[in-house]
Amino acid sequence: ASLALTAGPFVGGALITLVGWRAIFLVNLPIGLAGLWLAWRFADETTRHQQHRLDLPGQIAAIAALGTLAGALIEGGALGWDSPFVIAGFALAAVFSVLFVWREARAAQPMLPLSLFSHRMFALTSMVGLLVNVAFYGLIFVLSLYFQQVNGLSAFATGLAFVPMLGAVLPANLIAPHVAERIGASSAIALGAALSAAGCLAMLLIGPGTTYTAICLQLVAISGGLGLLVPPLTSTLLGSAEPQHAGIAAGVLNATRQTGSVLGVALFGSMVGRSAAFMAGLHAALVISAGVLLAAAALVWIGASSQTRR
Repeated sequence: ASLALTAGPFVGGALITLVGWRAIFLVNLPIGLAGLWLAWRFADETTRHQQHRLDLPGQIAAIAALGTLAGALIEGGALGWDSPFVIAGFALAAVFSVLFVWREARAAQPMLPLSLFSHRMFALTSMVGLLVNVAFYGLIFVLSLYFQQVNGLSAFATGLAFVPMLGAVLPANLIAPHVAERIGASSAIALGAALSAAGCLAMLLIGPGTTYTAICLQLVAISGGLGLLVPPLTSTLLGSAEPQHAGIAAGVLNATRQTGSVLGVALFGSMVGRSAAFMAGLHAALVISAGVLLAAAALVWIGASSQTRR
């Protein structure tokens, strides 16, 4: 996941330059088909103990809640946070969220069994996954705008600007299991989040005239922290769920991280929407990202401490 996050801007920039912006949507089709074929060809068949029905009302409520929330966040920067449209969007998001929880609590076969969240570490790591993606996807988006609108780079050059992140996340992913084994998974997650937060704070020094070489170290710190925390985060969340719920637990982590991605892009995009205040919005996004990442580290420590006391 962390590899895809850092490689995405480079691949996207290349596609936009060579083919056009529509290619960033079309490229998902062959990748998806390849994934389906690989799953059909190599995935082991699992024994189905009972027929599971589709929780259509739960899915509709979840989609409506996320859609209205993202729409309100995106339009808030353009229309103003006191706009009736934006206020209505937040209100509808709250209503649909309540309906989703109500439905899942009463459904015989819910899309998301709420009992999973009775395990403290599962709930905390799910929240950490959301917070981490709020910070990272939001930052990738606003930094892409910075490279193009402020520094005047092309889409392809902007993609190349993120290559140092790709170079840092690969070795970090490789050493992450060894770090987690040595200091503990929770400590490894907290360390990675703190490293990324430090990179965000160091990037507050950038401005319109900052050279690219002066930004590389911060990019490496941000992506290195991501590569360090994702493997132990995934293993901790899956380890905190019952074996029969492992598939659902993986789906929860993916859903919370994707939700964080949507929220991060929508929130940070609204902060830099006005060109006159772009740098102020970028600096605010960096501060928020650092705070969100430090909050994620604190959540992991809380969960680890509570388990130690038991």
